Amino acid sequence: MGNIFGYIRVSSRDQNEDRQLIALKELAIPEKNIFIDKQSGKDFKRPQYRKMIRRVRKDDLLYIKSIDRLGRNYAEILEQWRILTKDKGIDIVVLDMPLLDTRRGKDLMGTFLSDIVLSFVAENERTNIRQRQAEGIAAAKARGVRFGRPPSRLPDNFHDVYQRWKNGKITGTSAAKECNMPLSTFRYRAEIYEKAKLL
Repeated sequence: MGNIFGYIRVSSRDQNEDRQLIALKELAIPEKNIFIDKQSGKDFKRPQYRKMIRRVRKDDLLYIKSIDRLGRNYAEILEQWRILTKDKGIDIVVLDMPLLDTRRGKDLMGTFLSDIVLSFVAENERTNIRQRQAEGIAAAKARGVRFGRPPSRLPDNFHDVYQRWKNGKITGTSAAKECNMPLSTFRYRAEIYEKAKLL
């Protein structure tokens, strides 16, 4: 058995790391082996994380409170997990997710299980990100924020051309040509124009 390490990350200087620190100190990790970064988890260019990576050796054990304390970018977490467990040869225990404990099942099944759980966590996070984005967009739209570029101004002859097209005097192709726009654009703008007239 090698040395025991702990890694803690909080997103900003004003966030408190006490919850993570208490959990790690209960495991009797020497204070000199606990590394704390106070910055975003968007990448792994963090001073204390890098310092820890240089210190760990084969058969050492690393504890983290939860997988998102390692980082936010799950593709990079998977890569770091591989570096730590395969290249460096250390074990990792994620306290909030007991299945992520590489000490259990050193055989192929244990490795397979860890990989499956990590992949699930990564996919789950991608789903959560998409959901948060959709909710953010919906909230912005509810506040009246418009997305995309504003539609171009209708040509001066649009009303006259639209009326003749609507009354069947000219085809959609002719109407689009007179308005100097593709047929699909003419139909789209005609639909909006009609809805606007009904309001």
